Amino acid sequence: MRIILFDLDGTLLDTEEGVTKCVQYGLRHIGIEEPDLKKLRKFIGPPLREQFMEVYGLTMQQAEAAVAKHRERYAKYSTAESKLYPHVTETLRNLKKKGYILALASSKNESACVRLLRHFGIDGYFDLIGGAAEDGTVSQKADVLRMVMERLGNPNTEDYILIGDTRYDALGARKVGMDCVGVTYGFGSREELEAAGVVAICENLKEVEAYFESQRERSGGIF
Repeated sequence: MRIILFDLDGTLLDTEEGVTKCVQYGLRHIGIEEPDLKKLRKFIGPPLREQFMEVYGLTMQQAEAAVAKHRERYAKYSTAESKLYPHVTETLRNLKKKGYILALASSKNESACVRLLRHFGIDGYFDLIGGAAEDGTVSQKADVLRMVMERLGNPNTEDYILIGDTRYDALGARKVGMDCVGVTYGFGSREELEAAGVVAICENLKEVEAYFESQRERSGGIF
């Protein structure tokens, strides 16, 4: 298990302000006013198109229009409305020094992932930045994980572990056959992570780093 995959929203970055305001903007474009941004937190994690359709009953055409407007605003304001969680940079640096391959596996549009990681100066720690496709062909977490494994050239799921904050991460990892470590500081709850079958739960990234160190010690230094 030498390849660590990270989710983005709720795991590396607190993107709540940006995502919810952009969802609000997308809804407004098709005539729906949602003043309560807290209600839009459920859009953080799952694919946007499907979430628009499920939560607000939009047609595919309406959902596509809302997603387009969401991306339009997100491209302008995402960096200003996002922030790194504590210990992100040092954790990535330390894991990289210990020889782990690091990759991003996010259901967010890949170009947005690249832009955000570059803005916060952490893109250089990743061997691969993987995200959802522009055309929606790769959007579900399991599809993103399969795509990342293919691009890394290693199909052996036992070599991977995903770090994520919601059940969408844990269930996506389970679907492709890899383990997932859940973090509780993001947008999911401990209860949902446990129910989704994570192998460990961490309160912060320091604990994530400690988890890998403990696994390395148990395995005699080969983890």
